[in-house]
Amino acid sequence: MYSEIIKNLKTDVRLTEALQACMNCGICTAVCPAAEFYEYDPRSIAVSVQSENREKIIDLLESDTIWYCGQCMSCKTRCPRNNCSGLIISVLRKLSQETGAFTKSRMGRQQYLILKTIGNNILSRGYCIHPTTVVPETHPEQGPVWKWIYENMHDVYAVVGANLDCDGPGTMRKINSIDLNELNNIFIVSGGMKFFDTINHFSKLKAIEMGMVDEYGEADMEKYTQYLLQE
Repeated sequence: MYSEIIKNLKTDVRLTEALQACMNCGICTAVCPAAEFYEYDPRSIAVSVQSENREKIIDLLESDTIWYCGQCMSCKTRCPRNNCSGLIISVLRKLSQETGAFTKSRMGRQQYLILKTIGNNILSRGYCIHPTTVVPETHPEQGPVWKWIYENMHDVYAVVGANLDCDGPGTMRKINSIDLNELNNIFIVSGGMKFFDTINHFSKLKAIEMGMVDEYGEADMEKYTQYLLQE
C-alpha cells in the first residue's frame, strides 16, 4: 500500500506551490489556530515531507494529525519562504484517502460521514448542507433555537425571503434535474465520483475488519455509521 509513497506524494502539483524550501522557522505553527487547541505542529509536518521521511509520512497518513487543519491558510500569508502548510496537509489527506490509511484514525474515519452527508447533499440536492438534513436529534450541538427553526422551517425561511425547496429563483431553491445531472457529470469526468467510491470502499473494508457485517457477510454500513457517530 505504501510502496511508492514518496513518489505518489511528489506527483501532486499542489506540493510544488506548498513547499518551496522550509527553513524550519516555526512561523506557521505560531500563527496556526489549530495548533492552539490540538497537538498539532505544521512546521514538523513540512519538515517531514521536505526531508521525505517515509516512516513519519506514513504515521501522518494514519493519524488524526492531518485532520486538525482548518484550511484557513494563515500559514500561507506569513511564511517567509512562501510555503503553505495547509496545502501540504491537503496533499497528505488525499493520499491518506487514496491508500485507505484514513480508516486507521478516529478523525480519518469521519471521512465516511462527510461523504454520506455533504457528498450526497451535493449530488442529490446541489448544496453542501441542506437544512432538512440537519436533524436536531443527530446534531444536538445546534441547540434549541435550531430545533425550533427545524420544526417551523418553511415558515421561517419564507419570512427571510428564501425559496426553500421550491421552483424558481431564490436562496435554498430547488435545483432542477438538468443542473443536477450536469453536476453529477462534472464529478464523474473530474474523478470526484471515483474518489467517493474509494472512500466508500475502504470504509466498507474497515467495517468488515471491525466485525460489522450483515447476515450475508457484507459490510453493515448502517451499524458502521452509528459507530462513527458515537466514536
